[in-house]
Amino acid sequence: MQWFCHAGYVPMQAGSPRSGVRGRLLAAGGVLGAALVLGSALPAAAEEAGAAAAPATRPSVVPRCQITDPRLTELSGLVDVGDRVLAINDGGDTVAVYALDGTCQVVDVHTVPVDPYDPEDMAVGADGTVWLADTGDNTGSRPTVALHALRPDGSTGLFRLTYPDGPHDTEAMLLAPDGTPYLVTKEVLGASGVYRPSSGLVDGGTIALAKVAAVNFALTGTAGGPVGRAGQLMVTGGAVARDGRHLALRTYTDAYVWPLAGSDVPSALASRATRIPLPPSPQGEAISFTADNKQLEVASEGSPTDLTLIPIPAVAAAAAAPAQAGPVPSLTDFTSSGLSPITTGFIAAAVATIVVWLGGKLRRKP
Repeated sequence: MQWFCHAGYVPMQAGSPRSGVRGRLLAAGGVLGAALVLGSALPAAAEEAGAAAAPATRPSVVPRCQITDPRLTELSGLVDVGDRVLAINDGGDTVAVYALDGTCQVVDVHTVPVDPYDPEDMAVGADGTVWLADTGDNTGSRPTVALHALRPDGSTGLFRLTYPDGPHDTEAMLLAPDGTPYLVTKEVLGASGVYRPSSGLVDGGTIALAKVAAVNFALTGTAGGPVGRAGQLMVTGGAVARDGRHLALRTYTDAYVWPLAGSDVPSALASRATRIPLPPSPQGEAISFTADNKQLEVASEGSPTDLTLIPIPAVAAAAAAPAQAGPVPSLTDFTSSGLSPITTGFIAAAVATIVVWLGGKLRRKP
């Protein structure tokens, strides 16, 4: 596991989730169903009410290389550790971390004989420990979520967490410089919740999360993603720079970069971000800072998929005055196609019923 040794921060110890239900098809069906009902109806008038000041056009991007390995068709998280890029898939029957070289070829794989629920994001500690956020839950049915720890000495940990306000679908994790993990939920309407453990994590136990912040995202007009305009609001990945000076969240269409002072993630997210429109992709979920902290790296599900380098605008390097991220769309924003709120609600309920029914069909015994 020497390829883990170039990473970022030392995380707190954590606790252990249940394994079992496969979340990939349910997540895809649930998000697609919501998009069919909501996404195509989003008003163009709201597009420029973005969550932060943004460049007028997409920055110049450079494809670093193209990922073609058939084992990474559902790429969900990545971390640049210098001479390697570590990547994980969304789903699978075992925990697996893939090491890619500078040409995007898989040169090593580390697996753990644990059947994960739905891994969505990853981060790496200064001691080389890889942390996986097993937090996907599009159907809102998980009583616990999890952190998986893969340590350089070959030992592992599997740690449970529970939300204070019911289940959430979460695809983004931020590992602060002091080692505190933050989970950022994926929402179609309303603000994304930011949660952290309410106490030190205990191996083998279940620790309550506490909600410490919220991040509002607004429509940006950036094209891309699998679910239309709704994808402009959905957080699908997160990262903290190795030097601890910035953090980033991404949606299907845009990246947001905040200045970070110390390890105060909630205060950072309350300040103004720099929005970076991302190149169109089928289902962009992975984001990392490069090892030199100067660029972002992003990638999408699908095969083949580009690992793309994106310069961070200079404005992102300076802290900005606190500001509201932008207006949160209401239900009426999703009905501009002419459907009444009652009709839209009926269709949404029908879609939700179908997704839950599919969940029962696809559910496996633990």
